[in-house]
Amino acid sequence: MPSAPSPSLWRDHDFRCLWAGQTASQFGAQAGQVTLPLLALVALNADAAQLGALRAAQQIPILLFSLFVGVWVDRWRSRNVMVLADLGRAVALGAVPVAFLLGVLGIPVLLVLAFLVGVLTVFFDVAYQAALVRLVNREQLAQGNSALEGSRSAAQVGGPALGGALVSLLSAPVAVVTGAFFFAVSSLSIRRIRHREAIPTPPYGGRSAPRMGRQILEGLRFVARDPSLRAVGIASALFHFFFAALMTVYLLFLPRTLQLSGAGVGLVLAAMGPGAVVGSVLAAGLPRRLGHGVVLVSSAVLAEGVMLFVPALHGSGGLTIAALMAINFLFGVFSQLVDVTVMAVRQSITPLPIQGRVVATLNFAGMGLTPLGSLLGGFLATGWGPRTSLLLTVVGLFLSPVFMALSPLARLGKELPAPGGTA
Repeated sequence: MPSAPSPSLWRDHDFRCLWAGQTASQFGAQAGQVTLPLLALVALNADAAQLGALRAAQQIPILLFSLFVGVWVDRWRSRNVMVLADLGRAVALGAVPVAFLLGVLGIPVLLVLAFLVGVLTVFFDVAYQAALVRLVNREQLAQGNSALEGSRSAAQVGGPALGGALVSLLSAPVAVVTGAFFFAVSSLSIRRIRHREAIPTPPYGGRSAPRMGRQILEGLRFVARDPSLRAVGIASALFHFFFAALMTVYLLFLPRTLQLSGAGVGLVLAAMGPGAVVGSVLAAGLPRRLGHGVVLVSSAVLAEGVMLFVPALHGSGGLTIAALMAINFLFGVFSQLVDVTVMAVRQSITPLPIQGRVVATLNFAGMGLTPLGSLLGGFLATGWGPRTSLLLTVVGLFLSPVFMALSPLARLGKELPAPGGTA
């Protein structure tokens, strides 16, 4: 379960609304990680290339829109951005069973809907990461981040398991509606936030395209000039490119090579959630005890290392499922350690007025190549088969910790860098 914030923060009405809405939204997103691919594989008989294209359609909005969204979030009230984004995602996913009943749901239609969901996900993800800084005091940021990350971890447990179970019990098109329900709940909860945010960037009119361009450049320059943030962007790009390829192959490997049911796939993926909870707890103290750089590099190496065991597994029995769950649990622990530590470094270095743009810039740099990674996973699985492709993509993941070990990130100590630049 999500870790409870301190009583003073918990009594804050606006924070409770943000926390509840973000939790529901994460459940919707995590359920969709299982239901949409299984819909393509089970109901539409998608092949490896089509599955790669589907995942690329969800991810390419990060490349196309992140930088613009960062500027808009710095100009707009994050509450409104999150409400509209989750309303849009609810409508898009709600259209899936309707299209299926009408007989018009095919891979092209699913690609369009996945793209729309991806665009709105970019808006929500940038907005919620910027919202916390605007809603709570600086001394409450650690508590707030812990609560939000705990919610995300809880969703990683329940979302995939729920999505996989519904695909098995009902049908893939009906199971997709689960995500729409959670997104609608999120929108209603966040809409109840009353706080009028102090937006640090003046709300320039839509005619000021040059102004937007200059603001985008401010975010890019800040990340590019700071050695730690620059290294975060490059290491994140390496990881997410190969992880996108790996997950495309993984989602083929589980149901088709190992012959796991939808419920089995959900259980295996859900095991990352408890691991992420443990990782969040460890991240509260380990970086200040061992040093942020040591935790970043060692955790990344261990996370990638445990995934090397996946290609060696065979069969669909209980031992195989248990082994996959153990691997995913450990991957969740170590990858969450990396995520939370990186978030702390980023929030510490970045001044308040450009939080949205720095989040968007790092999302753009770190995840902009994921569509190509997903396409690569489909290409590798088609030519080499899922088992060999898994091994190749896991080996590629190791480029990220190798780069971190050679970057300024490895030299970060027990104290976080100061705002405005690396200490």
